[in-house]
Amino acid sequence: MAKFNFGGVEEEVVTREEFTLDRAREVLKDEVVAVLGYGVQGPAQALNMKDNGINVIIGQAESDKFYWDKAVADGWVPGETLFSIEEAAKRGTIVQYLVSDAAQRILWPKVKPNLQEGAALYFSHGFSIVYSDQTTVIPPEYVDVILVAPKGSGTSVRRNFLAGSGINSSYAVFQDYTGKAMERTLAVGIAVGSGFLFPTTFQSEVYSDLTGERGVLMGALAGIMEAQYDVLRKNGHSPSEAFNETVEELTQSLIRLVGENGMDWMYANCSATAQRGALDWLPEFREAVKPVFEKLYASVASGEQTKIVLEVNSAPDYKVKLDAELQKMRESEMWQAGAVVRSLRPENWNQEK
Repeated sequence: MAKFNFGGVEEEVVTREEFTLDRAREVLKDEVVAVLGYGVQGPAQALNMKDNGINVIIGQAESDKFYWDKAVADGWVPGETLFSIEEAAKRGTIVQYLVSDAAQRILWPKVKPNLQEGAALYFSHGFSIVYSDQTTVIPPEYVDVILVAPKGSGTSVRRNFLAGSGINSSYAVFQDYTGKAMERTLAVGIAVGSGFLFPTTFQSEVYSDLTGERGVLMGALAGIMEAQYDVLRKNGHSPSEAFNETVEELTQSLIRLVGENGMDWMYANCSATAQRGALDWLPEFREAVKPVFEKLYASVASGEQTKIVLEVNSAPDYKVKLDAELQKMRESEMWQAGAVVRSLRPENWNQEK
């Protein structure tokens, strides 16, 4: 593993240059990778591995017609590369458990008996293992238990792969029954399209992931956007102006600069007025939200967030309530304004013309 200095802290990462795709193919040449669940991460990881020459099959409940039909549309053949959850688990030597966290608890009694001795049980999220007291997902001692967690949605995993850039992933081994769990982990990590892999533990992965999703990546981002938009509108600014200053400039300009070379580089490429104001207000925002993040992290570590996820997502009316919440967001003035602003982007205008 190569060593890199991350702001004064030395860490080891695995790159595609040192663990090549050819090496991954050699490690996996006799493996059958069974991807259970064709929802969010499943399609991306399965298609990437297939494109990389790995022997992949899909496990998906045929009764869930939407996802079964999606798998068929993507080229998976019933009875050949597309099976029931139970049959795929039985056939797999590496079983990727990629159904939702709530579904992992529900389906575990069907998956566990079909795991073969020496198989690897693979996760892309440490949730079920770390909170096994709530999920009851306790792997048998005769399997490897491994993790590769791409740092992005399934859509990004696939898009980045097709673009040739890959996506960063973390990896971990929870249980090494065969003595080759680490090699299997890294091989699958490269095969699913990781640009580089950094080590973690199941616990560290799930704590950071749950905090990040509820925080900066989604919850905090949406909340901060709504707050600023509401203040601008309250003070007489038009919907288009409020949206452009809150969302559009961030997503279409500034965040891209951050992605290229960091926050300081973005600051350096903005006006002197913007720089000064951002530097002055940064500490106020940091101190205002830090207690919220501390409360959030404590809620994750205690298992409270897990309890909420399992209770809500397992409810029979979960999808109906979720759709209602998303519809409310979609139909809010801010995101209705956003739909119009997006339609007015030059690339969309040119396509229409």
